[in-house]
Amino acid sequence: MATGSLAYYVSKQMGSLDAMEERKERFSALDYYDPDKDEFISPEPLPYFPEQTTGGNPGPLRFFKTSPNAPGFPLPKQLITKRDFSEIPSDFAVWWLGHSSFILELDGKRILFDPVFGNGGPFPFILRRFDVSPIKREELPEIDIVIITHDHYDHLEAATIKFLASQNMEFIVPLGLGDRLQDWGVQKENITELAWHQDKTSGSLKITALPGIHYSGRSFNDRNKTLWATFVINGADKNLFVSGDTGYGGHLKDIGEKYGPFDLALVEIDGWNKGWPLTHLFPDQVIQLCQDIDAKLLFPIHWGVFDLALHPWDESIKMVADLAAANDIELVTPIMGEKVIPGLSLTNNWWENPKIDS
Repeated sequence: MATGSLAYYVSKQMGSLDAMEERKERFSALDYYDPDKDEFISPEPLPYFPEQTTGGNPGPLRFFKTSPNAPGFPLPKQLITKRDFSEIPSDFAVWWLGHSSFILELDGKRILFDPVFGNGGPFPFILRRFDVSPIKREELPEIDIVIITHDHYDHLEAATIKFLASQNMEFIVPLGLGDRLQDWGVQKENITELAWHQDKTSGSLKITALPGIHYSGRSFNDRNKTLWATFVINGADKNLFVSGDTGYGGHLKDIGEKYGPFDLALVEIDGWNKGWPLTHLFPDQVIQLCQDIDAKLLFPIHWGVFDLALHPWDESIKMVADLAAANDIELVTPIMGEKVIPGLSLTNNWWENPKIDS
């Protein structure tokens, strides 16, 4: 009985997918889908060199343990509730909620990206957070659009989707990911699936899904069954880039040439390791990305919550901050839960004295 209950729990955390034949019928015309393997294809293959992994390599068991790279104290944050948000979303503001979760207000729309408020795995004890989220999912303000970049557990949380499912909002996701959302209660008519270079308009906003070098999957047997994406959010006066998870490659310069320049780039800065050199961006590649897409401001995301790559919690932000200063790139670095208007709000290097800011 216990084994059956456990299997059921895990299956509901994964979310179901269409049958293979249905996926093939939907996606076979795409040049980045392999119908023989029933897999989406990264623009560049992802190498893995276990012998080159830095920071120690205890394997998957490390996700069950408290990270030795975690801060030994709570990181500074501003605890917020729905009362901290205006009834009508503003023209431009961002709240970083930790890791890759953030709320964007643009042109009177409120967009929630990759909402994860718990841990980063299918069980509560797998890939635990360094500290609690600055907001509880039950305290989220009214959301117009939820955007998911891909289906990894640190970007897509079943409990949050189930909580949001009955509310009146739109979900924009890469191809194939809508099946998981429907399994968690989201109505099909509220879901828009996008292929790479496909867009969706909402009011004055144009939301475009674009390529990334990465992969997808929530179990051992569903790798790359759903698509992953970077996103461009183009508004009346602002043009934003959201990296999702991506390795560095020529696709970024292509994005810059076709969709840039950008007023703000929200870019992943953590998760890199020599053992998996194309899965995530290295700090110098974060800067190169900003140059490739011609971004005026860099808002670091995908850090400060989980130990994904076996290095100290503040290593990535320190390296990126130093490189940004050397290359005249302006950083937007609020504490978690803090409202900022990028380009106007002043932020500081709070990680240099995090206990003081706490």
